[in-house]
Amino acid sequence: MIKIEVSLENVRDKIKEFYKEKEWHFLTLNGVALEDNKVEIQWIFSKYEAMDEVVVFYAKIKYSEIVPSIVDIIPSAIISQREIVDMFGVEVEGSEKGLYLDEDSELRPLSCTVN
Repeated sequence: MIKIEVSLENVRDKIKEFYKEKEWHFLTLNGVALEDNKVEIQWIFSKYEAMDEVVVFYAKIKYSEIVPSIVDIIPSAIISQREIVDMFGVEVEGSEKGLYLDEDSELRPLSCTVN
């Protein structure tokens, strides 16, 4: 696995530069709760011709930061983006709450405090 650190300011450019639709499969947008009220957002790709070749773009952010959408680059990313909104309470541009959770559900169920 190759991990590439990006910022929220340059993640769209980095993914546009990297992503070739016939070569790479966008697996998911993932979140990992970190210390200090932060979360690591991961954009995960696998190569079609090499199942063990995985590239992860990641950014460590505060929960209050807004994650840019990549739906115009990879339309199927909308599902993963909405899941991150529901499960981590992170705002992603153009991605609404309510894909998996009801209105009265616990807020940010996967944003646990790490000690």
